[in-house]
Amino acid sequence: MRATSIVTLGVALGVSGALLANAVSAAPGGAAGLSLYRTVFEKAFDNYVEAPDPTKMTTSAINSMLASLDPHSNFLDAKALKDFQTNMRGEEFGGLGLEVMQDNGLVRVVSPIDDTPAARAGVLAGDMIVKIDTTPVKGLSLKEAVDKMRGPAKTHVAITVQRGDLKDAKVFDIVREIIHVQPVRARVEGGDVGYIRITQFNEQTYDALKAAIAKFKSSGVNLKGYVLDLRNNPGGLLSQSIRVVNTFIDSGEIVSTRGRTPDLYQEYNARAGYNLSDGKPMVVLINGGSASASEIVSGALQDLKRATLIGTRSFGKGSVQTVLPLGEDGALKLTTARYYTPSGRSIQAKGIEPDYNVSENIPDDLKGKVESLGEASLQGHLKNGTDEQKGSDAYVPPDPAKDTQLVAAVDLLHGKPPIVKAMNDPVK
Repeated sequence: MRATSIVTLGVALGVSGALLANAVSAAPGGAAGLSLYRTVFEKAFDNYVEAPDPTKMTTSAINSMLASLDPHSNFLDAKALKDFQTNMRGEEFGGLGLEVMQDNGLVRVVSPIDDTPAARAGVLAGDMIVKIDTTPVKGLSLKEAVDKMRGPAKTHVAITVQRGDLKDAKVFDIVREIIHVQPVRARVEGGDVGYIRITQFNEQTYDALKAAIAKFKSSGVNLKGYVLDLRNNPGGLLSQSIRVVNTFIDSGEIVSTRGRTPDLYQEYNARAGYNLSDGKPMVVLINGGSASASEIVSGALQDLKRATLIGTRSFGKGSVQTVLPLGEDGALKLTTARYYTPSGRSIQAKGIEPDYNVSENIPDDLKGKVESLGEASLQGHLKNGTDEQKGSDAYVPPDPAKDTQLVAAVDLLHGKPPIVKAMNDPVK
């Protein structure tokens, strides 16, 4: 699980407060805002019915301030920063195996990580966590909720989720394990198709992808092509998404990022000599749980006419977060830019439409309960014009033989296009 004091007022409150005070003072009109903040803090500190914790007050103020910006900006204290770095390095930790984010005061499951306790228990993308053991999630920060779900291996935790529009309640009693994220899984499908599933873009992703392709080549199988499965992949590191795209192309723009001012524009291009795919045809699978870095990859391969996309509309997270260190106090994870596909598309709150819209056959007991509402449904999301789009289904059948999207991808590489209306001109 990855998560998403002030000045001295007769009490030593630490460096965080000085940082907050300086930032507010430097902003236009900030002096008045800081004066109001000091006044409120002093009155609360002096008059509250019980002696308050000044550090908790300040941390809550910081988190509330960042939450007012967008759903993806938040404060990481020293422990949360360490957990974040552990996750991005792909190192082991004790927990359930969930990618989560805060949504309107609760915790939404972005994706359960493959082959983890949460995934095996049946937790699904889009589930809203409302209680952890006996503690309601409402009122907890994302960090506090994550800390309650993490813990030593072989210990139990019960999470209560609400699922679907009817908010059906379901309780999962899960035994924590040591989670080691395996970012790439690969196998041969249909006798001659190289299937590659990327579950997360952490620091180990590119090396694992390279190893998977090398294994295919050494197997002696003459591959027809590749299926790159990015369904329910919540994203990760921008640098890794760029390297993954470069694994399948020789040249061209992969992605660009644009901040508040023109000087913050950055463009990332493929480098010659890094393409390991031998030009073999590709299909990329996406769904409502494909977000962020996975949308960078699928959007680039679609725009560059390198791959055909099959599945349903992606999540629509088109922003970039930068981790800004705050010394011993931790770090600030702040949205600093929007990203654009090679054709100049911003998919923020819109998502990526596949070339072939292929839906899964969802079991009756899950119909209407496995939809990822997408970025456009998140409170306070960055706006992107008037044609924003909600997400789509995020269900992947556990049995590959019943996986309609995967079957369609393998069929396409065997020369049999899906029997659906193409949403864009497919790559031949």
